[in-house]
Amino acid sequence: MNTESLPESFYRHLGGGRYASSPATAGPWSPKTQHGGPPSALLGRALERHAAREGLRIARITLDLPRPVPVGELEVHVRTLRSGGRTELLEGELTSDGKSVLVARAWKIAASPAGTPSLRPVPAPPELPEAQPARTMAGAHLDGYLSAMEWRFEPGKAFDTPGPGTAWARQRIPLVAGEEDTPLTRALTLADSNWAVAFELDHQQGFVINTDITLALHREPVGEWFCIRAATAASPHGSGLALGQLDDEAGDCGRILQTLLVADR
Repeated sequence: MNTESLPESFYRHLGGGRYASSPATAGPWSPKTQHGGPPSALLGRALERHAAREGLRIARITLDLPRPVPVGELEVHVRTLRSGGRTELLEGELTSDGKSVLVARAWKIAASPAGTPSLRPVPAPPELPEAQPARTMAGAHLDGYLSAMEWRFEPGKAFDTPGPGTAWARQRIPLVAGEEDTPLTRALTLADSNWAVAFELDHQQGFVINTDITLALHREPVGEWFCIRAATAASPHGSGLALGQLDDEAGDCGRILQTLLVADR
């Protein structure tokens, strides 16, 4: 799949909480299974819309991946676990053929007062680089999610460059056909790429995969472009952690955390 032949969207709404997945959702490991970004955004979209109340926003969402998400029909389920005056706790699930493939919990909280200090504990991100050639990844399926996103790495870096990484990215296509994306869904579509921007563990010789994604946003993101600055921690007889700083063109807007399973093949 090249950028000229991309589907119109990642998903098409079939009605009744059901969605058809396009080939653009396919991840780098197989054309039959999805990258974690699009289904995370699809579930985040449902959580954002569920019993929406003025003045509340999703500040944190954690998504768990109990099994690979197939490129096929998905069904979305959402419920409220707790609703108060200033906070709500929601739970959501994606199913495929009746099996749970993605589960999430999200906190909606009241917006902070206008007088809250604007704190930025990290330096500003690098400027958005100029347009770059299409990105590759050794041994990866490229004709899916990787092509459906536009990537711009810092000079001298790419997916296969080991070490902490920095990359700007945006979607080439919308999440759901005929709909406008939201700041939350744009951030979630990218968030699962966090540890791939910082490939510090050898995922070709060994087996490395994330089991979850946590996105915490201290404000609503703006625009289409996001910058991830990611690094990985790991220990023998333990696991890995990929921590990302998320910026938009206005600066710092949140953090991404992923737990990594590290094993021999």
